[in-house]
Amino acid sequence: MGGAPVAEVATDELQVWVDQDLCTGDGLCVQYAPEVFEFDVDGLAYVKGPDGELRLAPGSRVDVPEHLRLEVVDSARECPGECIHVVRASDGVEVAGPAAED
Repeated sequence: MGGAPVAEVATDELQVWVDQDLCTGDGLCVQYAPEVFEFDVDGLAYVKGPDGELRLAPGSRVDVPEHLRLEVVDSARECPGECIHVVRASDGVEVAGPAAED
C-alpha cells in the first residue's frame, strides 16, 4: 500500500473525485463509502455531496466527511480501475489514487 501515512490521511481535510473514463463499475467504492460514492444510470461511480446529489461534471470534487476518510482512502487504494483520486484540500496533493506517491 503506497500513499500518505495513515495518520496523515486521518487528520488532513480531504477531497475526492472519480475519473469516469477509467471507472470499471466494480462497486468497491460504493461498498466502502456509500455516503460518498454512488452509481448513476450509466453504471459508473460518481461522488456525491452532503446533499446526496451526484456530481456529474467531469472532475467534480467533494469534501470527504471526517468519519469516512479511511474508507475513502481504502476505496482509492483498492479500486481496480484506479480511477478514484483523494487529494488534500489544502494543497491538492494526491494522497491516495493513481497519482499518489508511494
